[in-house]
Amino acid sequence: MPGKELSDPCMDCRDHDAILTIRRRRLCRNCYIRFVSYKVLRRTERYRFRKGIPKTGPCKLLLPLSYGLCSSVLLHMVHEQMEQLSKPHSPPGFDLHVLIIEPSSISPSSPSHDRAFESLKQRFPLASFTQLPLHSIFELVPNLQHILPNYAGQALADDTSRSPKERLDAFRATITSATSIADVDFILLNRLVIAFAKSIDCLGILWGDSDDRLAAKTLANVATGRGSSLTWQVSDGMSPFELEFSFPLRDLFTAELQNYAILFSELTDIIVPDTPLSENVLTKNLSIDQLMMRYVSSQGEKYPGVMSNVTRTANKLQASRMSTDGSKCALCATFICNSEGVLNPTRSTNDSPSHQFCYACDRSRPGLS
Repeated sequence: MPGKELSDPCMDCRDHDAILTIRRRRLCRNCYIRFVSYKVLRRTERYRFRKGIPKTGPCKLLLPLSYGLCSSVLLHMVHEQMEQLSKPHSPPGFDLHVLIIEPSSISPSSPSHDRAFESLKQRFPLASFTQLPLHSIFELVPNLQHILPNYAGQALADDTSRSPKERLDAFRATITSATSIADVDFILLNRLVIAFAKSIDCLGILWGDSDDRLAAKTLANVATGRGSSLTWQVSDGMSPFELEFSFPLRDLFTAELQNYAILFSELTDIIVPDTPLSENVLTKNLSIDQLMMRYVSSQGEKYPGVMSNVTRTANKLQASRMSTDGSKCALCATFICNSEGVLNPTRSTNDSPSHQFCYACDRSRPGLS
């Protein structure tokens, strides 16, 4: 008997009706999943086949999860790979640890996600899960509790008798501009993730940034004075923190990840949608990061190739060759360098080396932002 005639055959397998369009190709469900998953597989296979990695058992990788679209989809894809690796005669693979920084500890308006946390552990049994509040950064990075009062200066009356949460909330309240708030929060989150990864001996971190998110981050970092950090903030490779940074979703757009998530009910139950930015919000009330994300989202629909070129160009950048004496910024923990080869010239040379801040961090300080 002749096969069933398809009204809209998949352009890959020709066996099923196409349901989604990706890059001008109409694909069925299975072919769409295969296409998107392969983009991630290409970025993580070196951990499976131990390319350049000591073969002393599975290496540990950390995946920070925010309950957002991108990190949730990345977890789903990587866990699918791990299920394949758990079969006999497969490469040794890797151990996946997932870190969730309690959303309510970052923003009081965010609800608790305890139920989602339990669902995650049941749905992804091959991964290990840890949930921490943002103020646990004082436990994992002890010297930070002395650095923050120095960074805030007279704007903060630090009281050591208060709880870590109260002390951190008081510090964050001293940062006033939207851009500085986003910048400092990113630094705190980044340091907490890195410190946790080191505490459990991880080889690297899998960040859940899509192509357009990386493009927005590239533009925002240049605008905020963090252009020298692009070589590790948006690029695969070794970071200044002795951890490998990998961005497995760098070849995929947010819209493509949204289509992937729709195909799996377990993802739609976990993902907390981002609150869309109102067009009525004044630009002065938005951070540079939000402005760049809005720009990339709107222009990416019209010119996706242009946004991809932003990310690809940034990925080709090499680390700065500007001289440095090895000193690191006390807040963001990256190297401080300039053309004279001295510490950040915006700070007094009489300051303690442990309280020196890089140019970008100095710009976000209370009273200067």
